[in-house]
Amino acid sequence: MDSIKSRINAFHKLGEFLSQFSQEKIEKKEHIEHNELFFDGFKHQLKIAGEYNTWFTRENIVFSIESWAKALTSENLTKWITNENLGNNEPKLVAVIMAGNIPLVGFHDFLSVLISGHSVLVKQSSNDKHLLPFLAKYLEYVEPELKGKIMFTEEKLTGFDAVIATGSNNTARYFEYYFKDKPSIIRKNRNSVAVLTGSESEEQLQNLSEDVFRYFGLGCRSVSKVFIPRDYSFDAFFNGMYQQHEIINNTKYANNYDYNKAVYLMSEFDILENGFLMIKEDKSYASPIASVFYEYYDSMDDLKIKLWEDREQIQCIVANNFIEKEVAFGQTQHPKLWDYADGVNTLDFLSKI
Repeated sequence: MDSIKSRINAFHKLGEFLSQFSQEKIEKKEHIEHNELFFDGFKHQLKIAGEYNTWFTRENIVFSIESWAKALTSENLTKWITNENLGNNEPKLVAVIMAGNIPLVGFHDFLSVLISGHSVLVKQSSNDKHLLPFLAKYLEYVEPELKGKIMFTEEKLTGFDAVIATGSNNTARYFEYYFKDKPSIIRKNRNSVAVLTGSESEEQLQNLSEDVFRYFGLGCRSVSKVFIPRDYSFDAFFNGMYQQHEIINNTKYANNYDYNKAVYLMSEFDILENGFLMIKEDKSYASPIASVFYEYYDSMDDLKIKLWEDREQIQCIVANNFIEKEVAFGQTQHPKLWDYADGVNTLDFLSKI
C-alpha cells in the first residue's frame, strides 16, 4: 500500500473511532479497531477537557468530534487531496501553533501536515490540550508509519522547517517577526457575518441562531455581526434566536452577558436585548460574548464592496443568494475539508515547502 493511501486509511479509521461519540449518544461499537485500548480513555478525556476549560461543554466537545467523524471518510479525504501535488517533496518538520478557542480547533492543520507526508510539531493552547494527544496515539496505533511523525511540545519551538500559526492580531505580529525566515501561514483574528434582507424565513433565522451561539460565539466561523437594510425590524431575528434561550443557564455565559450589559448601559449605548442576547449598532466585527453587532446597508452593491474591502477581517459570509462562496444559514460550523481558514490553501503551501 503506498504511503498516501495508508495515511488516508489511518484518518478514515480515526473518523470511525470518533463516530462513536455523537450528540445523540456515546456508544461503543463492535467493529472499531483498538477500541478496548482507546474508547474508555477518550471518554475520560472529554470529561477532563470540559473540567479544565468550562467553555468546552460536553455538547460543544461532542459537536466538534461529530463534525470530524463526518469529515474523515475515505471519500472526503480522497476528494480533498485529489488535485493537490502531495508527496513529491521530501518530508519536512512543520510546526503548528494552535489556538484554543473551540475544541480541536487546530485539527485541520494537524491533519493537513500529516496527510501531506510531513512530520508535525504541535504547540497546543493550554485551553485545548487534552483531546488531540490522545487522538494522535490512536493514529499511531492504526498506522505505525505515523510513529515518530507526531510530536507535542510546551517548550520553545526549534528545528522545524515551516510553521502554521494561529493567534490574535497581537500574537500574529510577534509570529511574523519571529518566523520571518521560515515558510509560514500566520492567521489573525477573523469573524463571520450574516447579510439579512428582511425576507428570511423563520427556519433560516433559527438556523442562523446556530451560527451565532455554537461554541458560545467563540469561533472565527461564529457570526458576530449582521448587516441589515434600513427598515429592518428585529422581531423576526429575535424570534429565530429564541430557540437558543437556554444558553443563559450556562454560568460563564450568563456572567459575560451581565458584565457586557452593564458596560453597555453605563456607557449609555443603545442596545436591544432579549434576556440572553444583546444587539448593538457598531462598525467593528468582533462583538463580545452574548452580543451581536449590526450595521445598516443602503445597497447590496455597496455592501459587496465593503465586504470585499474588509475581507481580511472576515471568515464566512452567511447569506441567501447574495455573493459567491456564501455559507447557508446554519452551516458555518460544518466546513468541508477543502474550506480553508482565511481562504489559504494549506495543502498547496505544504506541497511547496
